Amino acid sequence: MRLVIATCEVDYAGRLSAHLPKAKRLLLVKNDGSVLVHSDAGSYKPLNWMSPPCKLIERDGEWVVKAKSGDSLHITIHEVHSDSTHDLGIDPGLTKDGVEAHLQELLALHLDALGPGLRLVRREYPTPIGPVDIMCKEAAGSVAIEVKRVVEIAAVEQLTRYLELLNRDTKIAPVRGVLAGNVIKPQARTLATDRGIECVVTDYDELRGLADPTQRLF
Repeated sequence: MRLVIATCEVDYAGRLSAHLPKAKRLLLVKNDGSVLVHSDAGSYKPLNWMSPPCKLIERDGEWVVKAKSGDSLHITIHEVHSDSTHDLGIDPGLTKDGVEAHLQELLALHLDALGPGLRLVRREYPTPIGPVDIMCKEAAGSVAIEVKRVVEIAAVEQLTRYLELLNRDTKIAPVRGVLAGNVIKPQARTLATDRGIECVVTDYDELRGLADPTQRLF
């Protein structure tokens, strides 16, 4: 990756035209061919950029970045303050913690977080329209549990469809539903309650043993 800090002007020509007046900025030239123009504000978002595939042509005091679409980015360099190149190597990619698969696995190990008297039947319990995340037994029948990081209305609809099918099976009926997630949107909770589906807010850190509920004030 090449990092250039320069006082520059930037003009974008294409379907839309845009102009950045003279100022000190960071120019990023990435190994994939993309060129990004950053300021010291605006968080991660560049002020302007050209995505690959594109071609960078450097002339005296000017960069011209051309895309296959015909769009072009013209950077007029008034002064270069720093110009360095770094080999970052191959990035291993982002490993997300707290994704639904992790939460599902932890809840299957700690069913008491979902309510008393639950016994695990299996994870990814198959139905004709897709697997239920966790299927359990209880004294009154069966429990179908759908796990989401954020429970929204779509999750209520999804579990409703599963329950309609599962309750046709006399071997496991009656089957009630539980939606479990770190966050439950108010609209989802309202719809779930109206359909007789229980909502349970989960604590990911507590399930991993990283939080001690006895140390909480409330």
